Amino acid sequence: MSTITRISTPYSYATAVVAGDYAFIGLHRGFGESFAEQFECAFAGLQKTFADIGVPLENMVKVNVWLKHIEDLPKMEKLFYNYFAEGNFPARMTATTKFIDRDCLLMVDRVAYLKG
Repeated sequence: MSTITRISTPYSYATAVVAGDYAFIGLHRGFGESFAEQFECAFAGLQKTFADIGVPLENMVKVNVWLKHIEDLPKMEKLFYNYFAEGNFPARMTATTKFIDRDCLLMVDRVAYLKG
């Protein structure tokens, strides 16, 4: 039987849940005026969560990105290169949605592989 570890938040979700060989990383959003600022802030939060569970960012195997505006997709594509080497990108799904917080331009959630 494997142990399940949760990094809780004051809300009704966990920042991360580690189960078996995988870590499921809950939503991270960024703050700032521009899309790039929000993207960088969201990734800073992700890096902290990954550090908290002792996993390098390179172990990210799946990412879901929710954009407020599909027009931000080309900016997002370029920003991913700041975090991953060519050929080492995680599998990704990108979609648009309306957020509860009006100032929110993107949210991300992830899956990471703990071994290797």
